[in-house]
Amino acid sequence: GEVQGVWRSELCFPQLLNSSCRKPTLHWSKAVLLNIVLSCISLLTAALNLLVIISVSYFRKLHTPSNILLLSLAVSDFLVGVLLMPLGILRNTSCWVLGDIICSLYWYLTSNIVCASIGNIVLISVDRYVAICDPLHYPSRITLVKVKLSVCLCWFYAIFYCSLYTKDILIEPGRDNSCYGECVFVINDIAVVVDLVFSFIVPVSVIVVLYMRVFVAAVSQARAMRSHVTSVTLQRSLNQTNKSELKAARTLGILVVVFLACFCPLYYFSLVDENAINDPSASFVVIIFYFNSCINPLIYALFYPWFRNAVKLIITLQIFKYNISEANIL
Repeated sequence: GEVQGVWRSELCFPQLLNSSCRKPTLHWSKAVLLNIVLSCISLLTAALNLLVIISVSYFRKLHTPSNILLLSLAVSDFLVGVLLMPLGILRNTSCWVLGDIICSLYWYLTSNIVCASIGNIVLISVDRYVAICDPLHYPSRITLVKVKLSVCLCWFYAIFYCSLYTKDILIEPGRDNSCYGECVFVINDIAVVVDLVFSFIVPVSVIVVLYMRVFVAAVSQARAMRSHVTSVTLQRSLNQTNKSELKAARTLGILVVVFLACFCPLYYFSLVDENAINDPSASFVVIIFYFNSCINPLIYALFYPWFRNAVKLIITLQIFKYNISEANIL
């Protein structure tokens, strides 16, 4: 009887003897520490990205094509901090008690936000490519209206693609769970290959190729600036592509490299084992990807004076002053 009592205490739902999952084997002290650390990262991610969203939305001077793309990325990062991290913590450190429908929504939102983040990084790469490699046509090619339309299309694509990708679990919530108290998503081999191509190989190839072109162009322009070449065509180019554009390319280059460093392990694991995403031991790759959402606003804070200025005005509540939205914080 005592042995059976101990065994029952290891179950998520002791009343469902034969169909309940066992509790995660993580020691309680490790589980508490992990919960505290991840909860702090979650709160920090949500708060920092909310500051980016308020800054770019509120101040008129920040309504530029590049910043609209950063705003879209901040929205997906904010959703990671508010929704994905808390649900991910629950899924990996304790029994899933929120039911099959919330489980299905969790997997749908995960794939949706990951897809939108990749789309945003592709758009940022295109923006920097045109700004550095074709500066004379940048104002006509990359307009505010075109960028807003691109951002909307990016999110619509993510919603549509992820509805197809997770349709089985959305139609039949809990279909992949082997017992009560878990939240898993089993992907078939065809879906894995399709997702690998459309969510990893194609976008990452586009990002890498564009940024290699940007890097080569930026290096040659920086050299030309130093050597004071005075040919007319180059002078026109240098006047258009000023130092601030090169600095923006460098900052966003760091953003892209950090994103790829956090994103690639996730797909490497899913390539090695398509259902590694359900294995708690592989949850650290998901945590690395989530942590990227916290790093992005820190990169802006480090390299963009406008973000630091905006944050000061928000924290000191000066944004409630009359006409402060017109302030020149660049």
